[in-house]
Amino acid sequence: YQRRVRGLLTVLRQDSSGGLQVRASSGEWIDAPPIDGTFVCNLGDMLERITGGLYRSTPHRVRNRASHARISFPLFFDPGWNTEVQALPGFPVLPDNPDTRWDGASVHATSGTYGAYLLGKVAKVFPDLA
Repeated sequence: YQRRVRGLLTVLRQDSSGGLQVRASSGEWIDAPPIDGTFVCNLGDMLERITGGLYRSTPHRVRNRASHARISFPLFFDPGWNTEVQALPGFPVLPDNPDTRWDGASVHATSGTYGAYLLGKVAKVFPDLA
């Protein structure tokens, strides 16, 4: 199952099991193998929004092909719940392609708080919670 980081940035420390994949602009899934002593940084929807699309949210997924449990340690950097998320001055909004997103929505069409954005995404996955 494909996902994107909803907030600004996720920093991830992988174990040696691997399994993380990122989707290239060609649509191909590329392995992001663990490299000892490094971290993976996934860019999020809100970073894409505030930079007008200069930095794009990273589509990614996990495929655990190991014969044991996979352990990862993410650290999420998100805006505050009541933060109004807007494009920063000096960043023109670049065209995006909502068809590449699981929900078909443009991150640039979002207005309001980060909390409202997050609740809208959760409601699409779990409509009974809305």
